[in-house]
Amino acid sequence: MFRRHFFLITAAAVLLLMVVLGGLRLATGDSEAKGKGGGGPGGRAAQVSLASVTNRPFADRIAVLGVAKGRQSVTITSDTAELVTAVHFRDGQAVSRGQILVTLKATEQDAGVAEAVARENQARREYQRWKTLADKGIAPKATAEQYLAALETAQASTAAARARKLDRVIRAPFAGVVGLSDIAPGALISPGSPIVSLDDLGAIRVDFDVPDRYLSVLRQGSSIAATPDAYPGEVFTGRIAQVDTRIDTATRAVTARAEFPNAGGRIKPGMMLRVNIEHGRRDALAVPESAIQYEGDQAFVFLITERQAGAESKGNGNAKGKGQPGGGSGPVARKTQVTPGVSEGGFVEIREGLKPGDRVVADGLNRLQDGQAVRLPGQGGAAPQGKR
Repeated sequence: MFRRHFFLITAAAVLLLMVVLGGLRLATGDSEAKGKGGGGPGGRAAQVSLASVTNRPFADRIAVLGVAKGRQSVTITSDTAELVTAVHFRDGQAVSRGQILVTLKATEQDAGVAEAVARENQARREYQRWKTLADKGIAPKATAEQYLAALETAQASTAAARARKLDRVIRAPFAGVVGLSDIAPGALISPGSPIVSLDDLGAIRVDFDVPDRYLSVLRQGSSIAATPDAYPGEVFTGRIAQVDTRIDTATRAVTARAEFPNAGGRIKPGMMLRVNIEHGRRDALAVPESAIQYEGDQAFVFLITERQAGAESKGNGNAKGKGQPGGGSGPVARKTQVTPGVSEGGFVEIREGLKPGDRVVADGLNRLQDGQAVRLPGQGGAAPQGKR
């Protein structure tokens, strides 16, 4: 009986000792947390870099996509079926207007020209003979006039025969650069078959569609900028050359055409370009892009505020005693929702949520929690505990 009571008393004493030690440990931990400036989730103050909310100039832009094409572009074809006898260009060669590109077999046309010239010469001789007789009064003038009509008919036949021969010589309709071609002497081409492409690359045209609400912005001659996907970060400057006279009733968009100088032919027809039309500048509040955290369709920044000693924590609606210790004073980071605008030069426009002079955490947002104490640049050690 005595042994049983002894064990019960011993167990109760051990349990009481464990409770006392646990309470001491909790008290010591709270004291250390306060001594280290813990004022938010995580307890320790985080070292952060700051950015001030200031006014910066922003440009209002219309951003659309366009496809480049040459000032003049055509695919050279033949209007007849014939064998190629000679190719007078190299792939990628610059050619002048009227330069011969391809010669087709023209044996029959050469014979036709020779026959027409012979008939013309015969008609000319007969007309000259009858005209001489008519001038002397030997032959009637009506006969001379008939032979004149025959001569004119022969001359027209000669011109037609020469035109048919010219159809066998394919020339460049304008100055430009030819593309790649597989045509070689001996190849048989048919009407409409492509021979080679020809592009005038001295200037590039870009057609793009813009919503009709921006119609007042599209002024002929206005400056315009474009960035090809092939040259990231490089901007080409041109002008609006023409605006279409009609608006698409299905899309409510109007087509505009821009022209860009193309020295060196760097922009190729068919290249995708991102076109930006600037239509005004304004000053607005801004923060660095790295200071904004996006969650779905919402944007947040960590606003630096001062926590007063003894004040309750208000982050996310959690009061003091609900995981947000509020003792001590010093800077804390409050998660604040903002309404962003346009981005330019590494800064984002802030339309709502901040005011001039506010300080926000500039980077490293993923390491912070709402209401966490922070150490500012130049502030050594822990965050201050209170005013002395």
